Amino acid sequence: MDSFELNKIAGAILFALVAVMGFGVISDIIFAPHQPEQRGYEIAVATTGEDGAEAEAEPQVEPIEVRLASASADDGAKQFRKCAACHSAEQGGANKVGPALWGVVNRAPATHEGFSYSSAMQEFAQTHDAWTFEQLDEFIAAPRDHVPGTTMGFAGLRKPQDRAALIAYLNSLSENPVPVQ
Repeated sequence: MDSFELNKIAGAILFALVAVMGFGVISDIIFAPHQPEQRGYEIAVATTGEDGAEAEAEPQVEPIEVRLASASADDGAKQFRKCAACHSAEQGGANKVGPALWGVVNRAPATHEGFSYSSAMQEFAQTHDAWTFEQLDEFIAAPRDHVPGTTMGFAGLRKPQDRAALIAYLNSLSENPVPVQ
């Protein structure tokens, strides 16, 4: 092998080394890591008061009477569509999966004729005289929480204004609606 061949081999090796180093420098420039301004994630910590209760409580919901003053029975009729599969709203309407709801406001719980109430609802009726606005509001919000063991499969209405509108509609389903105070 002559010196010319050795020079070609040495030149090829040097070229390969320079090319590898060049690709490394170029890739560091292209894919340069960007460090965040602040490392990690901020975790919000709830502060507690002296009594151990959380300082930030859920927003207070207005009393049902206040919400009923601005509630619309027409909006409640739209909300009632969710109930119509199981309840009728007509005077003298037939019981479906649930009892007919004509005149339900201020009616004693578990007393609609011809409907077989669950034992949980019958127990509830022993300690509650009537379906007041407050009772209906709590029941419509979460039926299974308000009357544990009820067979009513409805999950509830979470928005307070939707519940108020529905109660305003239910109150209108009567020959003598209960006055809102």
